[in-house]
Amino acid sequence: MKTVNHWIGGKTVEGTSGNYGPVTDPATGAVTTQVALASLEEVDAAVAAAKDAYATWGTSSLATRTAVLFRYRALLDARRDDIAALITAEHGKVHSDALGEVARGLEIVELACGITTQLKGELSTQVSSRVDVSSIRQSLGVVAGITPFNFPAMVPMWMFPLAIACGNTFVLKPSEKDPSAANLLAELAAEAGLPDGVLNVLHGDKVAVDGLLNHPDVAAVSFVGSTPIARYIHTTASANGKRVQALGGAKNHMLVLPDADLDAAADAAVSAAYGSAGERCMAISAVVAVGAIGDELVARIKERAEKIKIGPGNDPTSEMGPLITAAHRDKVASYVTGAAAQGAEVVLDGTGYTVDGFEDGHWIGLSLLDHVSTDSDAYRDEIFGPVLCVLRTETYEEGVALMNASPFGNGTAIFTRDGGAARRFQLEIEAGMVGVNVPIPVPVGYHSFGGWKDSLFGDHHIYGNDGVHFYTRGKVVTTRWPDPADAPAGVDLGFPRNH
Repeated sequence: MKTVNHWIGGKTVEGTSGNYGPVTDPATGAVTTQVALASLEEVDAAVAAAKDAYATWGTSSLATRTAVLFRYRALLDARRDDIAALITAEHGKVHSDALGEVARGLEIVELACGITTQLKGELSTQVSSRVDVSSIRQSLGVVAGITPFNFPAMVPMWMFPLAIACGNTFVLKPSEKDPSAANLLAELAAEAGLPDGVLNVLHGDKVAVDGLLNHPDVAAVSFVGSTPIARYIHTTASANGKRVQALGGAKNHMLVLPDADLDAAADAAVSAAYGSAGERCMAISAVVAVGAIGDELVARIKERAEKIKIGPGNDPTSEMGPLITAAHRDKVASYVTGAAAQGAEVVLDGTGYTVDGFEDGHWIGLSLLDHVSTDSDAYRDEIFGPVLCVLRTETYEEGVALMNASPFGNGTAIFTRDGGAARRFQLEIEAGMVGVNVPIPVPVGYHSFGGWKDSLFGDHHIYGNDGVHFYTRGKVVTTRWPDPADAPAGVDLGFPRNH
């Protein structure tokens, strides 16, 4: 059986803890790989390698760093199919979706290639007589990233390219459910000329996570995952004096007004709710239909959802793949089976779905729940699967109040033809990312990604300007130099005497 080991100090390092986790092909249910799970001693080794590398990388020139990143970007582009294939094999998402994930990660590598403009400081001259003040940004040291299973390439690339471009070194702890993509990303970085120890990949479970959160040589921690774990990461790392950005869960709403293009809204709801099998924090999981359009909107969503082809991710005709594990599949199914008892109308029931020839895979079909109550489990919890809830309100104001009452505030969208309503919505809604006739408003790389409320713990969003600020710290230098004309007698620098 294949074993995924750590990448420390620029080379593969076999696990020494004796503990391994299973990696499953979600389409077949078969365990295809085992991944080494790090001990605290291995955490120390990875951080030590990063600390040693920081001694030189932290003082390297911007030209040196960007040259490596430009080469890295070219290698990632050339190998995007290989990265996507690893994602499909271990996560299960269809190949086209995996390719899209790699493309979004590449956006941040491209942003990092232009880090020279992002790190420019400021200068004020003559703030007082012969006094200048300058502001600069400097790297932090060793930083760590803890990333989720649903985007095993994209989310790591949201973190480490910017971190190393800013002069830091990095320890990545990817999900143990689909670890192989992270190793390939590190190997390609080494091929691009990244010095040994600048990027390290440490596989593991809670032992590795806690080791990084408590390690005195880790200056900052980035995290993407569920809200309970994000809260734990933020609390623990902050208590240890670390800078933290911890992105949590979501319950993203889409408000559909009576004047909306219902075909466009239905298309958007299907792609945003069921794409990547709903395993993404920016999935639309709740549609709020305003006024009398609810029945027609639900009918159009149902019509489209029934046509989605579910199958193995490496089948080019598949539009949706399996879920990551059998346990997660069963948990998602439980929300659908319990919905009717809590007052919802089950329009589509995807539980019990199988694919011929792949009966042991982690399959589930698309589910659509209508007339969902805000008190129901299906609405309150982040299901993280292909389940779409539809809620009804009579007015725009009721819809916004319902959405703002949610403890989550990650992303949201409105579908309308009314520019005034859209403008009002983007100001009134309590969420960090807003789409206007755009169902999944994930910002491009040079804007920052992050939510509000229980969707983000910490002060900085990820990537964009916030990402650069998170991975650097500001320093202000106040300088006074005597005028050469005031040099002591006997020293002549060739300047005219002013007095």
